[in-house]
Amino acid sequence: MSQKAELLRAIAGKNRGLLADEIEKVAILRAIAQLEDLNPTPNPVERPDLLEGNWRLLYTNSRGLLGLNQFPLLQLGQIYQCLRVDQGKVYNIAEIVGLPLLEGLVSVVARFEVVSNRRVTVKFERSIVGLQRFMGYKSPDEMIKNIEGGKKFFPLDFSIENRDRAGWLDITYLDENMRIGRGNEGSVFVLIK
Repeated sequence: MSQKAELLRAIAGKNRGLLADEIEKVAILRAIAQLEDLNPTPNPVERPDLLEGNWRLLYTNSRGLLGLNQFPLLQLGQIYQCLRVDQGKVYNIAEIVGLPLLEGLVSVVARFEVVSNRRVTVKFERSIVGLQRFMGYKSPDEMIKNIEGGKKFFPLDFSIENRDRAGWLDITYLDENMRIGRGNEGSVFVLIK
C-alpha cells in the first residue's frame, strides 16, 4: 500500500479529526510525516498550477476549526480552503449543518505572501458568519465571487484589522490532488481537490 493510501486509510471515518482518539491521532501524524518525506514537489510555492483551486479538508488537529463543531444542534459540515494564487488570497469556508433552514457558514478571508520555497505568511482580513439561506450560499466559488464583488453579508461581516491576526503555513506535501500543511500553532492540515 502506498504512503498516500495509508494516510487516506488512517483518516477515513475520522470526520476531519473530530472522531480520532489519541492513539489514532499519533498514527495519523506518523502517516502524515511518512508521506511528507516523499513530497514530489520540493518547492511547492513555485507550482501555482498545483496550488490554485478549491481544497476540501480531510483531516486537521486545529482546535480552532474543530471547535466549530460545538454549537448545540449543529454539526461541522464541509470545510474548504480556496486558494487564488494570482491574487495572493485564501478563502476559508466552513459549512455548519443541522436543523433545516439553520445551516450556517463561517468564512475568513486572508492574504498570503510567499516567504520561502514552502512557507507563506497569512494575514487575516475579513470574517463572515451567517445563515446559508440568508447569504444565498450555494458553493465556495459563488461565495468567493460575491465576496470579491463587494457584497456584505448579514448578520456578521467585518474587517479584521488586528495586526496580531497573522500566521504562517508550511506546505509540506503537494501533488495534483493532495496538499498537506503545517501551521504556526502546531496544526496540521490534509486537504484534497
